[in-house]
Amino acid sequence: MASALCCRTSSPIFSRSPSSLLRRRLPLVGAFCVLSLGITNLSPALSSSFKTGCAQSLPFVSFIRSRFANQASAKDVPNTGMESVTRVVPSIVVYVTVPNREAGKKLAESIVKEKLAACVNIVPGIESIYEWQGQIHKDNEELLIIKTRESLLEALTEHVKANHEYEVPEVIALPIKGGSLQYLEWLKNNTRN
Repeated sequence: MASALCCRTSSPIFSRSPSSLLRRRLPLVGAFCVLSLGITNLSPALSSSFKTGCAQSLPFVSFIRSRFANQASAKDVPNTGMESVTRVVPSIVVYVTVPNREAGKKLAESIVKEKLAACVNIVPGIESIYEWQGQIHKDNEELLIIKTRESLLEALTEHVKANHEYEVPEVIALPIKGGSLQYLEWLKNNTRN
């Protein structure tokens, strides 16, 4: 009791209620967190022009950073993944092989003209080895790499079947998990809904 009295009379901070003491210390805790995490983690735009260094070298800062930096960056830094971006739509890459360059150009142009894809790359000089009707075949082909919306896969597949020379054309789709947001937005804007 005597020591508590001594503390009350010797320091004006202890004469206040515990809640006012907590309110006075919270800004200090916030300032420490900013220094510990570094301004670059809180605002990536300022990272090149504003660096902090004083508290970052303390041994416990890496522990605090590992606990809280991921939470701050997950909210503040835009993710390039498709699921977090509203300006883009789920997109895919579709592979279609064609027998030659002319057939590839003709099919690619019709796909883009119909807005079934934003872009088609033609990769020359592939060799395909496959089994067809009980025999092993080796053919020189070209590969179409088609970038489009996931929702257009069925329409694209039907278009390829209707306009392809092969009885059973290859149509294989792979998901696009992320990438350049500007490119993915362009892909969305250059395909039909």
